[in-house]
Amino acid sequence: MPEAVAFPGLKDHQGLYKVSVEQGDAFWGALGRSRLLWISPFHAVQDCNLQQGRVSWFLGGQLNVAVNCLDRHVHTAPNKVALIWEKDEPGTEVRITYRELLEMTCRLGNTLKRQGVKKGDRVTIYMPPCPLAVTSMLACARIGAIHTVVFAGFSADALADRIQDAQSETVITVNQGLRGGKVVELKRTVDQAVKQCPLVKRVLVSMRTEQKVPMSELDVPLEEEIMKEDVFCDPVAMESEDLLFLLYTSGSTGKPKGLVHSQAGYLLYAAVTHKYVFDYHDGDVFGCVADIGWITGHSYVVYGPLCNGSTTVLFESTPVYPNPGRYWETVARLRINQFYGAPTAIRLLLRYGDEWVKKHDRSSLKILGSVGEPINREAWEWYFNVVGETRCPVVDTWWQTETGGVCIAPRPSNPDDEILPGMAMRPFFGIRPALLDDKGKVLMQNDVSGALCIAQAWPGMARTIYKDEKRFLETYLMPYPGFFFTGDGAYRTSQGYYQLTGRLDDVINVSGHRLGTAEVEDVVNQHRAVAESAVIGYPHEIKGEGVYVFVVLKKGSNLAQESLVSELRELISEKIAKYAAPEYVQVTRRLPKTRSGKIMRRVLKKIVENKEDELGDLTTLDDHETVEEIIEGQKHLLHGEQSR
Repeated sequence: MPEAVAFPGLKDHQGLYKVSVEQGDAFWGALGRSRLLWISPFHAVQDCNLQQGRVSWFLGGQLNVAVNCLDRHVHTAPNKVALIWEKDEPGTEVRITYRELLEMTCRLGNTLKRQGVKKGDRVTIYMPPCPLAVTSMLACARIGAIHTVVFAGFSADALADRIQDAQSETVITVNQGLRGGKVVELKRTVDQAVKQCPLVKRVLVSMRTEQKVPMSELDVPLEEEIMKEDVFCDPVAMESEDLLFLLYTSGSTGKPKGLVHSQAGYLLYAAVTHKYVFDYHDGDVFGCVADIGWITGHSYVVYGPLCNGSTTVLFESTPVYPNPGRYWETVARLRINQFYGAPTAIRLLLRYGDEWVKKHDRSSLKILGSVGEPINREAWEWYFNVVGETRCPVVDTWWQTETGGVCIAPRPSNPDDEILPGMAMRPFFGIRPALLDDKGKVLMQNDVSGALCIAQAWPGMARTIYKDEKRFLETYLMPYPGFFFTGDGAYRTSQGYYQLTGRLDDVINVSGHRLGTAEVEDVVNQHRAVAESAVIGYPHEIKGEGVYVFVVLKKGSNLAQESLVSELRELISEKIAKYAAPEYVQVTRRLPKTRSGKIMRRVLKKIVENKEDELGDLTTLDDHETVEEIIEGQKHLLHGEQSR
């Protein structure tokens, strides 16, 4: 482990981890100096106090993120491939070298400046995964503008909310997107959004397809303007704590939060986690299939890999286009070494059986990653045994938009250390997890569950909520003073490993027993007929809360409802406890999901509580018909129960 060079005498992971949490200044200082290129060196590693809400890293230092991701690699390997754009149609990928990406970034940086964009201005990017989207992010970083990428599946209203909150005067988009063989009218969505945003002065439009779209007086044809500009753009010296980007994330209540990430700490943490969690080596092809509209795309498609000089894949399509073998055909064709995907996609592909995987050569794979939610055991085992042929470690990563990068994962660790199915296990360097009880007391023992908090600051953490410091403090730092509160629950095993049990608002209290919905879902998903599930607590007049299970059956399953219910009750009673057995099991064609694939459990909870008129903001919902079907199905199920 190269970092051990900075700490002579340390030969193992445990020793290095101990230094990282006990001597944070020495550890992060050495990493900051060795892994980032500085315009002016920092004079202090950190000034952090979670009790007071003060977090600053690499004080006095100045750098430019785009220089760290591009220029320094162009000096050493200009023709190395930086991006492989895996377009919607298989076999049409485009490769872009570090030199080409730098030239595009400089041209776009100059274009933005000519259009009036200045240091500190917010620029909203509403684009699918494509080289110009990455270029837009890096061009903002180069000239000191703050980018806010909005996932290109959001509605016009959701986009408008984010543009207005960020007070963006500039939007960058494409005429149309292509996804799963379908055309997505992105420019039309932007036009609708901008009508609600009087602050917007310009919309830069790139041509993803040949189709001409109506242009307004605000619109600027991006490709035309870029080609008028010089291939050199002077990088702006940015303070370590200047804003790099805003990224909006939904809270359990209220409007989306514009989380703020700063320059140096975020970039260092993204790069270091990319290298060690995924065992990245020079020459590897890193394949994270997340959209750039989410933090996973920011940290592990763009900033982490490019800071490390990697070749990174930009995936534009879907897991099932043109068939359920798409991921594995892409792995074979691009010779991907690390594959990083979401449990929701793994569960979807599992339904289609093994043949779609086995017909493609996956010998290039070295590491399989999982992100977004805890991965259930059945999906983990299929991923490990079938996709990875039992030779690729599965790194189940826990982290959040708020953390900037992976915080708990099975790797890094000593090479022969075990990896347990469906468990994030080990804290990353510099991360000190703590479990706290309902009264705010730190639980020191093992074999215990509690609220997952982090006991000291780390470089990648979000600094605030844009224009709402009070909400940031109330959400993350005030619930447990002196700790960063993640909002998740976790179980620490007898061996000291961490297993995520789901959001704390996803805990059911059945007859005084605390029950994590993720725990129940894990068991339900082990049933031979179940492809996917969601578990909700609902008010129960005797037990306080009862368990309500939604299931999606595997294709071709014809198990009778009564058999399914009795088998699931028996399985849950056996695997967890009798009190965990569900009162209701509702079979549905699909679960309501956000466009990024997360199950909208709050919607299911409102349906189960018969509050269909209180479903709240559904702008991120992928398929509105699903909700109607579930409401009807629930009424049918309850009527059937009552008529017995």
